[in-house]
Amino acid sequence: MTDFNELITGYRRFHDNYFANDGLLFAELAHGQKPSTLVIACSDSRADPAIVMDCKPGDLFVVRNVANLVPPYEVGGGYHGVSAALEFGVCALEVQHIIVLGHRQCGGIKALVEGLPDDGEIGEFVKPWVNIARRASERVDVDHPNFSNEEKACACELGGVLVSLENLATFPFIKSRVEQGKLKLHGWYFDIISGEMLSYNPDTLKFSTLV
Repeated sequence: MTDFNELITGYRRFHDNYFANDGLLFAELAHGQKPSTLVIACSDSRADPAIVMDCKPGDLFVVRNVANLVPPYEVGGGYHGVSAALEFGVCALEVQHIIVLGHRQCGGIKALVEGLPDDGEIGEFVKPWVNIARRASERVDVDHPNFSNEEKACACELGGVLVSLENLATFPFIKSRVEQGKLKLHGWYFDIISGEMLSYNPDTLKFSTLV
């Protein structure tokens, strides 16, 4: 675990080395961003998409939340953080790709599978949020009734990626661009134990190794 003071030291290294040595890139970025890809990733500290994909500043427009979930399209009351980011990334930045990036050992999916204690401090916001992936859990219950909690969680992590892909298609501005061939949706899954990246193939309905 990084000590807080290490973050300050890390910034100094970034400023003196990375920033100083890549001045042209940052000078260009000062005039605006034009990422080609929007990534919906988990807040988990072990699955940073920019690091996993070895990207530079300006490459990705990133949305992070617990369990890398996309809620279905809806208007009205409430705060729509993910929806606002999608709208900005797709309509303003005109990204050509959206990746839903799931990962192994996701705490949000574990909370969905195993539940949270009613008297615990965590749950007021986490419970309703992870319930977005409830149908992934229900599918696993039907298809694999004898799975252990660990096996079920892993299957739900993959299923949660699919739920988010399905929900992306409920946004009119995403659906129309996909149909026009202007936007492509991808489901990826990062195994933090093996380092392997899986990609969902809609033709085979299966995840397979990306590279």
